[in-house]
Amino acid sequence: MSGLFITIEGPDGAGKSSVVKRLVKAIQEATTKPLIVTREPGGSEIAERIRDILLDPIHTVMDDRTEALLLAAGRRQHVVEKINPALERGDIVLCDRFVDSSIAYQGQARGIGIEEVKAINEFAIEGLRPDLTIYLDVDAQVGLNRIKDKSSNRTQDRLELEEVAFHEEVRRGYLALIKAEPSRFVTVDASQSEEKVFNEVWEIVKEKL
Repeated sequence: MSGLFITIEGPDGAGKSSVVKRLVKAIQEATTKPLIVTREPGGSEIAERIRDILLDPIHTVMDDRTEALLLAAGRRQHVVEKINPALERGDIVLCDRFVDSSIAYQGQARGIGIEEVKAINEFAIEGLRPDLTIYLDVDAQVGLNRIKDKSSNRTQDRLELEEVAFHEEVRRGYLALIKAEPSRFVTVDASQSEEKVFNEVWEIVKEKL
């Protein structure tokens, strides 16, 4: 595939959505290459419906493995319907979360097992890997505090409502992934101001472009 696949990862409250929003404008101004902006869970019509089920706070009885399998199913549809066609056309794909999120959240924090979650996702993605993954690192409690500050304008989703211990495990999962695959990941300290975080991220992306 001739396109460029960039993913943005991080715990809840790391500021991924804000970074992605600013990156879109910066990339579009820097290149004439088509840019596809997407997210997970979701990204295509079917996958967005799966997202609604996954994140609805009402689904408190959802089994951990059901959660992991639904994420992989949505990811499969997203890859075949949106990501792979864009990369085959030579487009830039910017995605808010990908497989690494499942490994950190379900493999590590839910305790299903990193290798087990990798296996079901490998079936879904058939070897697809991001060319670059930017990990926005933030302390779990800091991230949750940010979410609570914003929650007056929206309802927190099912994963955001988990206890701080869960989110600490998420962070541990990400750090283990980075240690295992340092050539793909670039870590940015997301406890800095939004401006500083974006500037660092943009320098990394600009170099890749």
